[in-house]
Amino acid sequence: MAMIHNRSRHRLTAYSLILPFVAIFALVFGYPVIEVIRMSFTDAPLIGEGEWVGWDNYKRLFSDRLFYTSVINNGYFVLLTVVPTTVIALMISLAVNRLSGRMQALALVFFFTPYVLPVSVVTQIWAWMLDFQFGILQPVLEFFTGKPVPVFKNPFWVMPAVALVTIWWTNGFNVLLFIAGLRNIPEELYEAAKLDGATRRQLFFRVTWPLLWPVTALVLTLQLILQLKIFDQVYLLSEGGPFNSSYVLLLMVYREAFQLNNGGYAAAVSLVLFLLIVVISVLQFQLLRVGGKDK
Repeated sequence: MAMIHNRSRHRLTAYSLILPFVAIFALVFGYPVIEVIRMSFTDAPLIGEGEWVGWDNYKRLFSDRLFYTSVINNGYFVLLTVVPTTVIALMISLAVNRLSGRMQALALVFFFTPYVLPVSVVTQIWAWMLDFQFGILQPVLEFFTGKPVPVFKNPFWVMPAVALVTIWWTNGFNVLLFIAGLRNIPEELYEAAKLDGATRRQLFFRVTWPLLWPVTALVLTLQLILQLKIFDQVYLLSEGGPFNSSYVLLLMVYREAFQLNNGGYAAAVSLVLFLLIVVISVLQFQLLRVGGKDK
């Protein structure tokens, strides 16, 4: 009898600990998701009720050329950022890990500082540096192209420029993740490999890279999710232009919801984006897991 009473007491304690999280999760995530799903089947404005229209928003969406342009731009941005930022962060972390003491701390501060800056500050810095008339980086572009380039008003340059800004801004966090992974690799493994005559290249590919693969998979997955949700940099630097060459899905959601007051259609776009992120990130993570088992 006492045992049953103790079990009930432990169960009640567990429920009381879980309940606040469940309530907050349902309030800030569960309810909004359900509301977005419901709203996507209506012609509701941003605020207020609308009439049920069934699949009309989705039919309109999949016949909208701007939607396909946005998907292509999102995919292009992912190609420009996810793998490059992971490789750059790995190279930086390997270099920083060789330092020690104050030099290592100074290097970490140097690479992590951009990450704590607000996006408005980051975009303003790069808008100044790449300004067509007075930008300090224009001579560099002029050296390679032969003339000044208005990067945020040029269809060819705008997405690579936004990708460069994003990599510079967000890479500090990836560096910290890789540094943490490198510090978890036992030093004895390197010593044993050196005794067996392993070269520096062999140390990396036979010891460092396999043991760092879980962190690499995490960074790639996080970057994929973050870059599919690109909005702030594009909105502040190019507003989707020129000629929709940097127009992305979240910019489409913003325009439909806050500028055109098409809440139902914006909900449909956001739900499609949410499903794309879930499916692609899960597929990538599973592929990376399979790749990690082969190492």
